[in-house]
Amino acid sequence: MGSALAAAPLAPKDLAGFAELLKSWQARMEEALERRLPDPRAVPARLHEAMRYSVLGGGKRIRPALAFATARTLGLRETDVESVACAIEFVHVYSLVHDDLPAMDDDDLRRGRPTCHKAFDEATAVLTGDALQSLAFQVLACDPTLTAAALTRLRLIEMLGEASGTFGLAGGQAIDLAAQGRQLDIAQIEEMHARKTGALIRASVLMPAACVPDLDVRLHQALAGFVEPIGLAFQIQDDLLDVLGDVATLGKAVGADSERAKPTHPSVLGVPASQERVRLLHAQALRSLEPFGADAEPLRALAEWLLARRY
Repeated sequence: MGSALAAAPLAPKDLAGFAELLKSWQARMEEALERRLPDPRAVPARLHEAMRYSVLGGGKRIRPALAFATARTLGLRETDVESVACAIEFVHVYSLVHDDLPAMDDDDLRRGRPTCHKAFDEATAVLTGDALQSLAFQVLACDPTLTAAALTRLRLIEMLGEASGTFGLAGGQAIDLAAQGRQLDIAQIEEMHARKTGALIRASVLMPAACVPDLDVRLHQALAGFVEPIGLAFQIQDDLLDVLGDVATLGKAVGADSERAKPTHPSVLGVPASQERVRLLHAQALRSLEPFGADAEPLRALAEWLLARRY
């Protein structure tokens, strides 16, 4: 570790300094995503416009930030994983577009503005999600900035496919829909979250790790040990924000989980116990990074920011 390509470490408590780094990553992603989206003037122009509306409409870019923080931890440059981050974000946005549809969560607001099916129409929103998912795998297969060997590209495609499918976010959404109005225990809720949210967050760390084919097994296990609790803590924090947040800050409706009778940590455990669960998961994640020493400060700082956020 400690490659000359890695940036200077960040102190985990230096959230102001990390916020500046996060802004630079977010700006980088806006440019990177824009370059990889189809020309809005090309046929079918309306579909391309809807893709750009959905992808370039803001967002925290948490999954790309995880990819970039992992790259720095491993001594890689952001350019080494930029295409990976774009592919993951395209899948994430596709899932949001589809989740917002009337057949799913039926949401009118996303990132402070009308959801894709409200700004365009339901059929265009379905096609937008389909096209973004296809674009994600095209990027992994063909993007010239990804210098990984062919076998590594195949592994990245496999990993993103697994994170997107029935054992990942699609399966998690199916479980979520089936669970509305039902009583689930915490183990069942966490299984749902591990798929719907956790799988893509896990991919955001382990796909960059796959770009280092000779990575020590112990360090790979450390990254896996970090991202599992962080993925769950992130979702619990989201559920807490649905209870404690406000529309102006979040850019989406609040109280939706309660209205739909969705089983969540706050609804089952209560708010204080859910906040304590987040704290314990955060501590577990940080312990997992100990084998990296100071090299993992970008991931530690990102974990601090994720779980202190209010939006």
